[in-house]
Amino acid sequence: MAKKNYPSSWAHPSYWPTWGAIALMYLAAWLPWSFKLALGRGLGLLAWRFAKRRRHITETNIRLCFPELNAHQQADLVKRTFIANGIGLLETATAWCRSVESMRQRMQFTGTEHLEKALAEGKGAIIIGIHFSTLDLGGALHGLLFDVDVIYRRHDNPVFEAFMTRSRERIFGAALDRRDLRTAIKRIKSGRGVWYSPDQDFGADVSVFAPFFGQTAASIKMTSRLAKMTGAPVLPLMFHRNPDDETYTLEYRPPLDPFPTGDEVADATQVNAFIEQAIRRHPEQYLWLHRRFKTRPPGEASVY
Repeated sequence: MAKKNYPSSWAHPSYWPTWGAIALMYLAAWLPWSFKLALGRGLGLLAWRFAKRRRHITETNIRLCFPELNAHQQADLVKRTFIANGIGLLETATAWCRSVESMRQRMQFTGTEHLEKALAEGKGAIIIGIHFSTLDLGGALHGLLFDVDVIYRRHDNPVFEAFMTRSRERIFGAALDRRDLRTAIKRIKSGRGVWYSPDQDFGADVSVFAPFFGQTAASIKMTSRLAKMTGAPVLPLMFHRNPDDETYTLEYRPPLDPFPTGDEVADATQVNAFIEQAIRRHPEQYLWLHRRFKTRPPGEASVY
């Protein structure tokens, strides 16, 4: 697919919908919590009903990853996934558009000693985040305790990219383009913690094939390569919205060990096993709308 050419002037009419969306995010960030939940659920249900392509992707992912569920249970999980991700839009707006200090009382932090110890050793740390619907809010709440950087994928729309990067740099110390490996290595070697989410499909060129929910998934090699080049420990991080939809739990886990092993498939398998464990706790909160199994081994047909 050809890359879209965006106008150089941010005042161009083609950007007006983007500016409108940003304005709505600012407004939504200041809604009362109960309104955010209701609006998020409503947006999720609308997407579940009308976003047929995304629903097909979600249905396929859940069918592949949860074969133990019957058809009714799978359909219910699909619906709950859209609702959770609808709420996630409002959580992201909150994280990007206002201080989350007022949410400190909604948080339960556990295992912080693992990251404290890693950072105290001066080798930096690679923090494994996961693409839950709560991802950006989790990063913002994480920032209440730790000043770390984040590796992210740039947005093609320059207006939204500037808004997103500015918002994330308010939450994190620095927002690092995932293609800028040199800067990421430099920051980690200086003793910084770096938040990194290795659970999406970025294609065969940067991945190995490793098991994920019993499926063969293209799994990015960057996690083990960062660890090898920096000597930094890799610390898994679990983050989820609790069943009351009012509070959140952020759980730091001990570093992966042994890691890296020198075997990129074994390393990717170890990372995927943690991600799967975290997802199984609250599967509806994961971003199943993403084509996680887009890249197939040679000779295999698309699952979508």
